[in-house]
Amino acid sequence: MADSGDMEALYTRRALLEAGLGIAGAIALCRSATALAAAADAHGSTEWRFFSASEYRTVDAIVAQIIPTNETPGAREMGVARFIDHALAGFLAPLAGAFRAGLADFETQHRSRNPADEEFASLVPVRQIEWLRQVEHTPFFESLQQLTVLGALTMPQYGGNRDGLGWQLIGFADQHVFAPPFGYYDRDYPGFGAEEPVP
Repeated sequence: MADSGDMEALYTRRALLEAGLGIAGAIALCRSATALAAAADAHGSTEWRFFSASEYRTVDAIVAQIIPTNETPGAREMGVARFIDHALAGFLAPLAGAFRAGLADFETQHRSRNPADEEFASLVPVRQIEWLRQVEHTPFFESLQQLTVLGALTMPQYGGNRDGLGWQLIGFADQHVFAPPFGYYDRDYPGFGAEEPVP
């Protein structure tokens, strides 16, 4: 594994999030707006749709280390764990079984190798990072990294990127480049605006 200097150079928060723009774009092209909206929570509920309380604590702790909170907001402030929870119960349901199995293995491996420890989510950040460095190349952790970036950059109505915090972090302004009317056929169109997801 690279030393801390190399890690900072390769995996700065901005670089990670900017790389995630490609992931977000691919998802947007492959999924219809209706399918995404089905995973959205239009009423702002905080209930879990996929995770148990224990699973949610673990995932929330992991994503908080992938995009930590320091001088700028991190994954917790962006609502990333909530986005992942709702996505796995909705448009990412085909991946749910593999994700849950990977999460269970993550927790089992941690308990077996660190029997004296508390649950992962209760560890101090330094101990959490120590364990994450040991599992960073597993399929589960790599998929969670991708979901974390997606949750940070998604449209806020889909449960993540709360208040546009992820966009602010990378300097993205949510605005349309073009404005109608483009021709006679849409002369009465009022313009693009934020639409609520279909419930």
